[in-house]
Amino acid sequence: MGAPEAFTATAEIGHFIAGRPVASGSGRRQAVYNPATGAVARQVALASAGEVNAAVAAAKAAFPAWSEQPPLKRARVLNRFLQLLNEQRDTLAAMITAEHGKVFTDAQGEVTRGIEIVEFACGAPQLLKTDFTDQVSTGIDNWVLRQPLGVVAGITPFNFPVMVPMWMFPMALATGNTFVLKPSERDPSPSLFIADLLKQAGLPDGVFNVVQGDKLAVDTLLEHPDVKAVSFVGSTPIAQYIYETGARHGKRVQALGGAKNHMVVMPDADLEQSVDALIGAAYGSAGERCMAISVAVLVGDVADQVVPKLAERAKTLKISNGMELDAEMGPIVTAEAKARIEGYIDVGVKEGATLVVDGRGCRVPGHENGFFTGGTLFDHATPSMRIVKEEIFGPVLVCVRVPDFKSAVDLVNSHEFGNGVACFTRDGNVAREFSRRVQVGMVGINVPIPVPMAWHGFGGWKKSLFGDLHAYGEEGVRFYTKQKSIMQRWPESTPKGAEFTMPTSK
Repeated sequence: MGAPEAFTATAEIGHFIAGRPVASGSGRRQAVYNPATGAVARQVALASAGEVNAAVAAAKAAFPAWSEQPPLKRARVLNRFLQLLNEQRDTLAAMITAEHGKVFTDAQGEVTRGIEIVEFACGAPQLLKTDFTDQVSTGIDNWVLRQPLGVVAGITPFNFPVMVPMWMFPMALATGNTFVLKPSERDPSPSLFIADLLKQAGLPDGVFNVVQGDKLAVDTLLEHPDVKAVSFVGSTPIAQYIYETGARHGKRVQALGGAKNHMVVMPDADLEQSVDALIGAAYGSAGERCMAISVAVLVGDVADQVVPKLAERAKTLKISNGMELDAEMGPIVTAEAKARIEGYIDVGVKEGATLVVDGRGCRVPGHENGFFTGGTLFDHATPSMRIVKEEIFGPVLVCVRVPDFKSAVDLVNSHEFGNGVACFTRDGNVAREFSRRVQVGMVGINVPIPVPMAWHGFGGWKKSLFGDLHAYGEEGVRFYTKQKSIMQRWPESTPKGAEFTMPTSK
């Protein structure tokens, strides 16, 4: 594989409304940085309420015709979009690296996981099949329809600017809804590129719209009477705000929040595999993943063997501009995020955890102004410490030592988040008991980052998810549709005379 072509466009990032790019008239702008250099790369427009309203109006106008299209015709548009995505996956990956900072190969993986959701959504005709009962009562048949909601919105985070929107809009479009995307203002370029690919694929104007923006855009979507559902991924405080505000305005809401993912290493685990898993899951994407492992729960005497190996690997991570193909870790997304992460390292030291590897002060030759921090490793942390309780969202791995399996499960279950968890063991009974007893939505056995595939659905428990339905998969079909039950009887089979009792199956 040759060196990938970097994304270097400087044009201002605007909106995409009713099938065309729209330059913002609000006058509000925000800088978009290249995290590897620390330089401003381009500007993104921040929408006014009027611009958000225009996007919703365009989606509402497009809804009747799109929702009446047979699912197969909608699937054909998505299939053409899928072909374009496959052709342009490296272009999208370069955009991700340019604005988020994750290494190019990781960005390619992100695009691939998004593509898999589109592949699943292309099965819309099968996914929208429902139930039918013949002769549910005398002369009566009963069946169910799943119908689209109308205009739906997605509010997505900076850490996966391609994959997370694709958790949402392919399922929404396949089921007949129209969509308004509010991407992160930190890495907005992929959203417009995706909008253009959808238009090339034949998606009618207004079915998919993009508004760049900040809290003003979010609140306008949450309060707009024509937006019927909102899907969100981000931090827990904002997820709770999105859920409560959207519900108060009568919307269906799916709000995925924060995480503090644990990986339990049992004494019988393959230690080399466990160390590999912890290094990749803790430091991949600079820890800016909602499924990153940030707490290693080391059982029995395994810590004395694992921690030195982790330290050796953390010290030798290849940290550089993500466009370099040998890079293992790139920069942090913004200077503010870097300062927050390194502030947590200060907190961990003050709380008394043992700082084994200190990532502060990382400098990358030729990129001295980039937002780099190194991999950090703590040992001898306790559950009461902030570095164990709070989501750091950076390359900081915290080791907690526990005496036995029960203590490990209790530690995980006592945490307020329940997004993802892993257990490394060779013992089948331990694996079974862990899977059944742990109070977490996504579980990996010898799999460090158990992100479900497109047809299974993604979602955590406790304060990691607000709402009843997970993202994508069949859960996504249910989220973006409403059920209608129809009972039918024809005059020839209808009993004579008024019926004053509740209908039954007799």
